[in-house]
Amino acid sequence: MRTQEIASTIAPDLIALRRELHQIPELGMSLPLTQQAVVDALKGLDLEVTLGKSLSSVVAVLRGRGGAGSSAATGAGGGRPVVLLRGDMDALPVTEDLSLDFVSRHEGLMHACGHDLHVAGLVGAARILHELRDELEGDAVFMFQPGEEGPGGAKPMIDEGLLEAAGRRVDAAYALHVYSSEHPLGMWFGRPGPLMAAADEIKVRVVGEGGHGSQPFRAKDPIPVACEIVVALQTLVTRQFNVFDPVVITVGKFAGGTKDNIIPDDAVFEATVRSLSEVARAEVARKIELLSTQLAEAHGLTAEVEYLPGYPVTVNDDAEYAFAKDTIIDLFGADRYTHQRDPEMGSEDFSFVGQLVPSAYVNLSACPAADFDAAPDNHSPRADFDDSVVPDGAALLAELALRRLAQLNAGSPSS
Repeated sequence: MRTQEIASTIAPDLIALRRELHQIPELGMSLPLTQQAVVDALKGLDLEVTLGKSLSSVVAVLRGRGGAGSSAATGAGGGRPVVLLRGDMDALPVTEDLSLDFVSRHEGLMHACGHDLHVAGLVGAARILHELRDELEGDAVFMFQPGEEGPGGAKPMIDEGLLEAAGRRVDAAYALHVYSSEHPLGMWFGRPGPLMAAADEIKVRVVGEGGHGSQPFRAKDPIPVACEIVVALQTLVTRQFNVFDPVVITVGKFAGGTKDNIIPDDAVFEATVRSLSEVARAEVARKIELLSTQLAEAHGLTAEVEYLPGYPVTVNDDAEYAFAKDTIIDLFGADRYTHQRDPEMGSEDFSFVGQLVPSAYVNLSACPAADFDAAPDNHSPRADFDDSVVPDGAALLAELALRRLAQLNAGSPSS
């Protein structure tokens, strides 16, 4: 395949870019060094580049030259079709514990989730498609996104016009993620339908009346009531939700009181809530508030519940995922693809794109260890990624764009 041949040729450049990015990790929505590195890496390509207004995003549009005379184009709005390719750019507040020649130079920050590989792969896809633009039967939008680890960069990029960057609505979107464990190096994996969970947050404040610890009957102690609510939330999950449409509630923070013999006025806890369907997501929000307020009321106290919606469920469109899977197998062979049986309860803000555009999100193992089951997971200070997979990521993204645009230009649905 031409995409793989070009990817192999530019592999040293892409790996050098990945290692440069690995040394300058940045957090959240403001990534000035990373943004500049991306802009520099795209120089010399015939792209329409737009920088984000409210965040350090980069959106680049490549106009294909192929299929220009086709009257069967079926892109959104009746124009030539458009596909979107995405790479997230932000790092994590993790202190790196690896012996590499290119470790992080930013104390307390690390590319512990492989986003540096994602960026290098997307730059590679842009370079490949630029070289093949005479065959590109439509336009490609390259989405370099900050804030995936929080607070979420996809939604503000959409608000700033991402999906219309080419002048027409995007018809299909694709993303990939690398893993530092679980699968052997170079293995692709994924599944149609729900892939990753919605991730919401709850904050519950149980309000009582403080007093002396020796006379609890003269106070309204919020701590045991808050503890009871925490335990009851686990029963809520197992007794009121279908095990085949799972919900996970994990309380990660609990605070109350200042001294052993003082009953405080209030106690506060915070939890993450994960779900795999919008039905379960709405229902768990309602039931958490009901359980918390009524349990507190039963003890003569009150509970204030704040439910903070986060990333939606990441759902792979069935047809787009089948197309991506077939492309992977065609490029790399059936022995390098494995079906992911279950969704995972992690979350991903590419889900905002997937809510609006038929999308596919696939995974690629970059685990360098022979014992991949025992290798440190993504987000670990010892998460290690073999950057030899970067050219494969670039080749796949480019091939997806080439093939899907050709299908759309011919008026064909995804296979």
